[in-house]
Amino acid sequence: MYVLVLVTTSSIQEAKLIADDLVERRLVACTNIIEKVHSTYWWKGVKEASEEVLLMLKSKEDVLEELTRRIMELHSYENPEIIALPIIGGSDAYLRWIGGEIR
Repeated sequence: MYVLVLVTTSSIQEAKLIADDLVERRLVACTNIIEKVHSTYWWKGVKEASEEVLLMLKSKEDVLEELTRRIMELHSYENPEIIALPIIGGSDAYLRWIGGEIR
């Protein structure tokens, strides 16, 4: 199964570092980086708001555990957002391309 993994980071530099590493290791076929995401959340009992950068990672479920582990190693947050959503459909050619790029 193909997955879309969402990860927020503290900066564009951190997002690029993580994205480049994951592509190089062939844990993801493609990354998108979306700057200036405004996040509001509870953290340790305090309501917080921050500007973050969102990574959208295209990958496969069978490498998700290793992908998550590598993000945790690279990420600056104590508890980073790492959410995997199933891709239930799309362009057959694009999905085959994802599958061919993941090791």
